[in-house]
Amino acid sequence: MLAGVVGSTAYGFAHADSDLDRLGLFATPTEELHGLHRPAESHVTTDPDVTLHEAAKWCRLALACNPTASELVWLPDDLYDTRTPLGDELIALRTAFLSAPAVRRAYLGYADQQFRKLLTRDTTDPAARRRAAKHARHLVRLVEQAVRLHETGRNAVRLPDPERVREAGERIADRPAAAESLLADAAARLDRPGVLPAAPDPRPVEAWLRRVRAAHYTPPQGPLHAPGAPAQSTGGALGPTG
Repeated sequence: MLAGVVGSTAYGFAHADSDLDRLGLFATPTEELHGLHRPAESHVTTDPDVTLHEAAKWCRLALACNPTASELVWLPDDLYDTRTPLGDELIALRTAFLSAPAVRRAYLGYADQQFRKLLTRDTTDPAARRRAAKHARHLVRLVEQAVRLHETGRNAVRLPDPERVREAGERIADRPAAAESLLADAAARLDRPGVLPAAPDPRPVEAWLRRVRAAHYTPPQGPLHAPGAPAQSTGGALGPTG
């Protein structure tokens, strides 16, 4: 229903050797949700790099303000590969997913993960240094996106100054302790009052998901009982009384 280019290309970090990452969401046929076995909620491939989440799973991730999943509804128009009417409806209600506590928890949590990777890297390995620069770039990106969301209610996936973020990442990769003040400053700003509500609004999200289920439901065809078996009685426990 909705898919686009995300990751380094979307942020403005991409270079000639960068992978092209795509993210999207799909709807499982509604009748498949009624069977014994739950269908897969995500499909991930690495060649090409594509992640697709089922609509309900994507909504749960977005209500938790998962940074990776959420950016799908904040992409610049030119980065969308697929936009259906239901996808456009989802973009229109993207602010319903936001809440101040979830943004703080998710974005700073992801940023802290990047920081931990910086602290534990092998400083003698040149490849580890390149990975460290990538972790540091994303740390800077995450804290800046978190503060922007908190203070403006908008998520600028395409960074206004990606080169500055890249340079900051290089500095932090060489001296990871420099990230401590960045994280502390972001935490302090996120502790101040912002524009985001204390909780998301799941009502329009639930209504959208129900429209998705209705649009992707195909009623069963043919008899509802096994061939050759008697039809189920509609009488009471003792059958018809006359």
